[in-house]
Amino acid sequence: MSEENKAVTRRFLEEIFMVGNLELADEIFASNFVLHDPSVPHEVRGPEGIKQYVAMYRAAYPDTRFTIEDQIAEGDDVVTRWTGQGTHQGELMGIPPTGVEVTVAGIEIDRIVDGKIEESWVSYDALGMMQQLGVVPSPG
Repeated sequence: MSEENKAVTRRFLEEIFMVGNLELADEIFASNFVLHDPSVPHEVRGPEGIKQYVAMYRAAYPDTRFTIEDQIAEGDDVVTRWTGQGTHQGELMGIPPTGVEVTVAGIEIDRIVDGKIEESWVSYDALGMMQQLGVVPSPG
């Protein structure tokens, strides 16, 4: 089951986030899905919520690319360490496009039940992303 659960998470990053196949969210996210992402000010729930979340980031970074650095699965949980890249070409949470290409490291924990993602915890270097965009000054 671990390999199948890893594949579900990979499909999310590769087919939904990178390719933009938002309709796939109906297949791989549970109706009671909840996303825990401290960098997003609103609650993300269900397949429709994840579609809006991904659409927001894809509008800002239409060339989004993920490299899966590592995956560990145990029971219903899959931990994925990834690196994301993209060029800031659209507005992101009120930040106008900068044209800057950013690289962000992140870790995601997905709880998968019956082949669908029910809950996700995401932590990524949002401060580093804002510094790369020039919105927040870098130290020194």
